[in-house]
Amino acid sequence: MQVTAIGLGTWAIGGAGWAYGWGAQDDSESITAIRRAVELGVNWIDTAAVYGLGHAEELVGRALVGIGQRPYIFTKCGLVWGRERKIGNSLTAASVRRECQESLKRLGVDTIDLYQIHWPNPEEEIEEGWSEMARLKEDGLVRHIGVSNFTSAQMKRAAAIAPVETLQPPYSMLRRAIEVELLPWCRDEGIGVIVYSPMLSGMLTGTMTKERAENLPADDWRRNNMEFQEPRLSRNLRLVELLRDIGKRHGRSPGEVAIAWTLRDPVVSGAIVGGRNAAQVEGVVGAADFRLDAVEIGEITAFISGMSS
Repeated sequence: MQVTAIGLGTWAIGGAGWAYGWGAQDDSESITAIRRAVELGVNWIDTAAVYGLGHAEELVGRALVGIGQRPYIFTKCGLVWGRERKIGNSLTAASVRRECQESLKRLGVDTIDLYQIHWPNPEEEIEEGWSEMARLKEDGLVRHIGVSNFTSAQMKRAAAIAPVETLQPPYSMLRRAIEVELLPWCRDEGIGVIVYSPMLSGMLTGTMTKERAENLPADDWRRNNMEFQEPRLSRNLRLVELLRDIGKRHGRSPGEVAIAWTLRDPVVSGAIVGGRNAAQVEGVVGAADFRLDAVEIGEITAFISGMSS
């Protein structure tokens, strides 16, 4: 697959009522956001069965009805729930296949373009789950298979069964752990990397303020994230002001600068960018063809180094 530098993420539009929700969302605005992203040239949408406990996938399916040039659809398995809506982990063959079939139905498609194991849990089931992923590909229910949140050691275990085509790890200016070992390993192994949370769940968009962070809805998971609490909150907002300054030089938003930073390494094929309405999508889609120069990267690197010292 040839993917655009950014893809639309649908975690937030899953809505409220589950453990990692972002609070109540407007479904009509979510559908408009998906369609607007496709209109603006985004050619892949990343979702997961667990987002809104199936709701995000349903919205993606509804949004794509009647669209002429359908984007690639990526989704994930491994996080399951029951009647009590409590989330658990399963990578048994039966569970993986059942999840795939349910995702196909919610999305309204015959084949998933990229199917990913969401988390490597339970770890003792990785081989069983990955073997079933390979069978799903052989059966034509999915076109490509990848993983999310895996270590290189876990990918090696999976690769002994069938090739790992993609990795989806978290990556942003404030979460750089993958630079040490994972990115070099993926480069050497020829594994495609699509990163999530390049704007750290909205922190680096330029629209987050201290007041907004302190007044996030009670059912917004970010209320319990240390990056949205002091002392990190004020520190992070100072970084946003630097991104705002750099963005102004190019007519770009702070969020677009944050996304472009994650794309500076060629091993990163794409970044997943969330959007809950058309305006949010329009505010970050420009990152697809925007790149920072060496001086600007140096400014950001120096600032981040000072934050951690």
